[in-house]
Amino acid sequence: MKFTKKSQEHMDACRFCWMCRHICPIGNATGQERNTARARALGLSLVAREAVAYSEDIINNVYECALCGACVKECVTGWDPVAFTKEARLVAALDGKLPPYVLKMVTAALETGNVYGATPDDKLTAKIKGLKKSDTLFFLGADARFKTSANAVEAIDLLLALGVDFAVLENEPDSAYGLDFLVGAAAETKAAAEKCAKVLNGYKKVICYDPADAKIFRREYKEWGVDVKAEVLTFTAFLADLLKDKKVKKSDLVFTPQDSAILARDLEETEPIRAILARIGEVSEMLCNRRDTMLAGNLIMNEYMPLVMLRVASDRWTNAKNVGAKTVVTESPAEYAMLKATEPDGMTVLTVEEAVAKCL
Repeated sequence: MKFTKKSQEHMDACRFCWMCRHICPIGNATGQERNTARARALGLSLVAREAVAYSEDIINNVYECALCGACVKECVTGWDPVAFTKEARLVAALDGKLPPYVLKMVTAALETGNVYGATPDDKLTAKIKGLKKSDTLFFLGADARFKTSANAVEAIDLLLALGVDFAVLENEPDSAYGLDFLVGAAAETKAAAEKCAKVLNGYKKVICYDPADAKIFRREYKEWGVDVKAEVLTFTAFLADLLKDKKVKKSDLVFTPQDSAILARDLEETEPIRAILARIGEVSEMLCNRRDTMLAGNLIMNEYMPLVMLRVASDRWTNAKNVGAKTVVTESPAEYAMLKATEPDGMTVLTVEEAVAKCL
């Protein structure tokens, strides 16, 4: 079992520290010490020192992390549990030790182009076929296409209503986000990225509906040496800029943003959603907002930890309740799906496009 020197340094530093245990969404949901960065570092450091085997239990623990970066943000000494957790997943893949539930999704991604092994929704496919060619691509991503396709249709309808000229691919390539989440920078992940980049480079501008795809296009592709020539924008940033010159109704609705951890921490983008909501209503913040946001769910993890994901989403609803929020607005298809599945009586979760559509 070989880890890089950098990862071993971070593991050794993290294994004695509890600085971030209070902000881990998985640890808060399970109440188990094993779901803290410290516990994961302790187990992996023992593996790296060859004191214990890279056992099934330790590998399963590696996949109990959402990679949301809350621990990294909280660490004042600069250690990075996300980095060594991702490396541990890659090592498991290279050593042929992937858990069956992970191997199933990796195989599905390689065979079908998405980790869910799903087929496109008929309504979404019909909507896409009606779009004209354009040099602007609206990239939906796997979560939207296969898990929240109704929202994808609504987002397309909103852009059309706002007069945007864009294309959506009927056979959209895998961005490699799912593979990166499951096995990191493996050869298969990079190959999927190269294949996707060739498609993206046929456009001048790419608008990413899912923050996860925006992140991988902007950050991981660069690290892997995969060149994307197109301008990559997030859906919320594009929409916020678009609405500056559009007439919208100012409603009496009060919206509470659920910041995507990917947007807030990885891409440092927190204000577009607030600019949008301020145009159409009033903004009311919940606790743990912007870079301090708490994850509200992950659809890949929902495939193998569904009860925990429901608890994670329920915990976020508790944060919203505690500040009297009634309408929560999400930027992430995955978080929308999990918040919708746990939506309390008297409260509502909306996508950004749903919120805007109410005020056109």
